[in-house]
Amino acid sequence: MRQVDYRGLAALDAVIGHGSFEKAAAALAISQPAVSQRIRTLENLAGTPLVVRSQPPRPTEAGQRLIAHYRQVRLLEAALDEQPGQGGQLPALAIAVNADSAATWLPEALAPLLTPPSCLLDIQLEDQDHTLSRLREGRVFACVTSETVEVAGTTATPLGLMRYICVAAPAFAASHFGAGFSATALGRAPALVFNRRDTVLDQYLLQRLGTLQPYPCHSLPSSDPFVRFIEAGFAYGMVPLLQVRAELAAGTLLDLTPGDGLDVPLIWHAWDIQTPLTRALTERIVGTARKWLL
Repeated sequence: MRQVDYRGLAALDAVIGHGSFEKAAAALAISQPAVSQRIRTLENLAGTPLVVRSQPPRPTEAGQRLIAHYRQVRLLEAALDEQPGQGGQLPALAIAVNADSAATWLPEALAPLLTPPSCLLDIQLEDQDHTLSRLREGRVFACVTSETVEVAGTTATPLGLMRYICVAAPAFAASHFGAGFSATALGRAPALVFNRRDTVLDQYLLQRLGTLQPYPCHSLPSSDPFVRFIEAGFAYGMVPLLQVRAELAAGTLLDLTPGDGLDVPLIWHAWDIQTPLTRALTERIVGTARKWLL
């Protein structure tokens, strides 16, 4: 594009962000036909379709690149405001994190930025093995990931290791693992995983047993209910040690393989956009994570 149509970019970002042309129109305080016209003009300038008109609308690859550019420009513009949030809108920032970080150390990291609020956060939950794709596509400013792949235009900062342990309720452990944590027992006992993309249990079983076999499992994509499901005696599963220290101390959960676990490295990947807000966010994320992680 030789010209940059920021009104069109704002419309494109709003349509994708809000999930419909109607909601984008309301957010921009213009009519729905005006939103459509701005996007058509932008597509004419780009010479390619930018939106897949589905329900909800999806950006094309070119559209996602333009959205990423627009959001980065908005971040830089927000840095020009000496008193963000005073007489104007708070800057918005999207980050992608794994649910286990969100349930443990992340709230402490974000507290100084949100009390009082200096920005509006869009926190997107995704498995740590997949958050980097959202950064690469420009959907988020930064992410907590376990991937070490370099992405041009970003910086990567190691945070530490999140230790996962294999736990179950005492009655479940006695019923299913009374004879030990064996391949035979694992082939019968129901496990719990976060979702079908969650590989933490697979990695641990491969590490401990040297092989991986099919096992029955439930799925529950929510961190605290995940722990409560296991604590209720419905399954065994891998949970962050940080999250279940109280339950282990109280005896409502048992470590099925004491002294063993899976250490998952976490890395903070962020676009190299230096503003007071982005620097403060990175400093808080890195400092807090290193306080709690191994």
